[in-house]
Amino acid sequence: MIGFIRLADRLSGWFGKTFAWLILLMTFGTSYEVFVRYVLNAPTPWAFDMSFIMYGTLFLMAGAYTLSQGGHVRGDFVYRLWKPRTQAAVDLVLYLIFFFPGVLALIITGWKYSSRSWSYGEVSINSPAGVPIFQFKSVMVAAGLLLAIQGVAQIFRCVLCLRTGEWLRAEKDVEETEEALIHQREQELEQRAHS
Repeated sequence: MIGFIRLADRLSGWFGKTFAWLILLMTFGTSYEVFVRYVLNAPTPWAFDMSFIMYGTLFLMAGAYTLSQGGHVRGDFVYRLWKPRTQAAVDLVLYLIFFFPGVLALIITGWKYSSRSWSYGEVSINSPAGVPIFQFKSVMVAAGLLLAIQGVAQIFRCVLCLRTGEWLRAEKDVEETEEALIHQREQELEQRAHS
């Protein structure tokens, strides 16, 4: 179980970090559009569609990574007060009742939309440029599959927690800025106390 969890976490991490580079492309694309629109008075017909598509792709493909890191929003005002075994039991039930049916719906519906879109080479109706979007509809299926794999890993985490009473945490690879600054400040204070 632990081997599968670590594999799923690495897979989700790789996809999440790879697609995170779309942020730079969106930044450059939007900056270019602002420059040509307001400085050169020559707006592009494709910029809106490209930023829309890239943001949607980033949002979908980073979902499994966010799940692996425990970064999705949860109403933890009560949850955090529970013992780990209670948390795991509730999580397990919620994954089975809500998460997996939703992910399955995403995969099936995404497959229908994607295959239909590929069959006629769908283009965006929002811009005069006719940006092709059929390939981006496949992202729904890929994101659903990644979420399903990570969801199985989360189920395994719940089972392990029910057995041991402790959560198997994901390996930390990114730290929030506030946490890093707090940690740095604590180290500085410890060094001053020792000197």
